[in-house]
Amino acid sequence: MLLLPMGLIALYSITSGGNSIVNFTLTLEHFKKFFTDPDFLLILWRSIAIALKTTIICIGIGYPTAYFISRCNDRIRNILILVITLPTWINMLVRTYAWIGILSDGGILSNILSFLGLSNGELLYSEGAVLLGMVYNFIPFMIIQINTSLCKMDKSLLEASADLGANHFLTFWKVVFPLSLPGVISGISLVFLPAVSSFFIPKLLGGGQYFLIGNVIENQFISVGEWNFGSAISIIMAVIMMLSMYLVRYIEKRNLGGRKEKKA
Repeated sequence: MLLLPMGLIALYSITSGGNSIVNFTLTLEHFKKFFTDPDFLLILWRSIAIALKTTIICIGIGYPTAYFISRCNDRIRNILILVITLPTWINMLVRTYAWIGILSDGGILSNILSFLGLSNGELLYSEGAVLLGMVYNFIPFMIIQINTSLCKMDKSLLEASADLGANHFLTFWKVVFPLSLPGVISGISLVFLPAVSSFFIPKLLGGGQYFLIGNVIENQFISVGEWNFGSAISIIMAVIMMLSMYLVRYIEKRNLGGRKEKKA
């Protein structure tokens, strides 16, 4: 619903010639300005890069966690899922604010590192802090999606694999992992897309020193007042997200098609 008014603002340069006269001029200058300015392209690449890092870390931590949870009995599994989802009941902004106190000088983590005699340096207002905040906020989505796929898996396939002489590693690689790929792909969508457009996590944990594309859009609308250019960037990001979703769904369909061919 919001794409239509943003698209109109992005395609039209709106200028006011007085209290009651508004001129609309059809133009693509706002898009040209973005793609010809190396600073904006650098920020876009930085946003995509940190979203990819966040996604990879979430897979690396989330998959073993989801696999462990799926192997537990129903009672323990429900408790662990509750523990993972419990922080999401709190507003994301509040949870991100909490990390400022943890990572700041004199904070909990700084004191622990000092007690252990480790050089902590600057923890807050860095790329590491922004990455930590994103992983913390988005990893529950990855764990839940993968765990759902693993729990839906037919357990008789594991028994069949063992009867055919496959060890634990081969069973995981040939049976468990391929069947869990839909959950991994769904988790990638739920992590990458919000991470690439996030603006308040880098603003709070980056201290304004680590600028991402979401911060640029916010700045254009609120601080600069360039709604035309801000809308153009929003449309560009919307297109990037839709292409990312299409690519993820294409990979998922191709994976499902490959599995059906093998069964046939």
